[in-house]
Amino acid sequence: MSRPGSLLPLLFFVASCGNPASPDGAPDAITELPRQLSATETEMIGAANTFGVSLLKAVNTSFADSNVFLSPLSASMALGLAMNGAEGTTFEEMRSTLGFGPRSHAELNAAYQSLIALLRGLDPKVEFRIANAVYYDVVDLATVEPVFLDESREYFDAEVRGMDFGVQGAVDTVNAWASRQTNGRIPRVLDEIRPEIVMLLMNAIYFKGDWRAGFKAAETRSEPFTTHTGAQVTVPLMHREGGFRAGRIANAVVAELPYGGDAYAMTILLPDEGVDVNAFVAGLGPTVFEDAASSLGDSKVGIYLPKFRLAWEDTLNDELKSMGMQQAFKPDEAHFTRISGPLGDHLYIDFVKQKAFVDVNEVGTEAAAVTVVGVGVTSAPVPVRIDRPFVFAIRERLSGTILFLGKIVEPKAAG
Repeated sequence: MSRPGSLLPLLFFVASCGNPASPDGAPDAITELPRQLSATETEMIGAANTFGVSLLKAVNTSFADSNVFLSPLSASMALGLAMNGAEGTTFEEMRSTLGFGPRSHAELNAAYQSLIALLRGLDPKVEFRIANAVYYDVVDLATVEPVFLDESREYFDAEVRGMDFGVQGAVDTVNAWASRQTNGRIPRVLDEIRPEIVMLLMNAIYFKGDWRAGFKAAETRSEPFTTHTGAQVTVPLMHREGGFRAGRIANAVVAELPYGGDAYAMTILLPDEGVDVNAFVAGLGPTVFEDAASSLGDSKVGIYLPKFRLAWEDTLNDELKSMGMQQAFKPDEAHFTRISGPLGDHLYIDFVKQKAFVDVNEVGTEAAAVTVVGVGVTSAPVPVRIDRPFVFAIRERLSGTILFLGKIVEPKAAG
């Protein structure tokens, strides 16, 4: 799952800082968004970034000695689908963990919808896909609120489908969707659907972009790389002169390499010599990438970047609980009544799983992630039907004194 070393995880974001001079043959630079962001959209992006940094910090506590590559946006989208079905404390905890203020379901749905529309097609030179799906078990979750399904389609552009989770074809359908949406990079996201799982809320993100200024394969050399333990390993190190932006923040050098038309970029934070990368991650603030972007300027010096290819996965339950999302995971305490009125108080999040892939090379970057939120159900209380022979007592409850005892085999009204 991991490679030698502890390469700093990389987050993608829409760059809004100055653009470097266009390399020969590069497309015209995209210097502004197609429209002005609304206040809610600005809050959405800020919330997603804050959630992303917090999630990285939480995940890294379990991956201190290995690489991490995750998609906070994919996690936020899948959890956003689930949050739209939550009410009460469950909704409030999920909303807070995802970084949002006191916004309503309708406001949050609209913000997710506009973010999806904004990111799709933003840079014609970069392939970016984002897809959502809601699959539910028609056997054990026969009653799903039509409004929930309609809103999943309308605001998240989700594929909505009912199926029998008890047949092998259901797992195959889920994995085929993940593979299709990630260009085959994540061909399998689930091995099984356990009997208690009645709904799967899924997000997939796929990114493929060529560097705006590429690296020449002939200039890639095997060079030493010092790992977090101080050991040295040999890695293929790419090299080019200029064509990127550089700056610094406290304790780190910042380098940003743009893709395609410069709407998307890879931003790298390289901790200073002697600064432990895990301590650096633990100390990241929610606006660290905004601060990094504001420090950037065109650079003409050389840049050396490792080639790497990484597949990563994790079940995020513990990390999300540590971030404040508690009740959603508790059977018979979570409230997902917007998903199902009759069963909503017995629905809970059983697991949040993410698989991710990244390939960084001389040409550019290919990255993909799939997040699956598995919604489970506890056994709903069965109505007590006294419709067969029974024994009964009339008693004084506090002392336990039995006053009368009886057995009924055929209830009859006295004549």
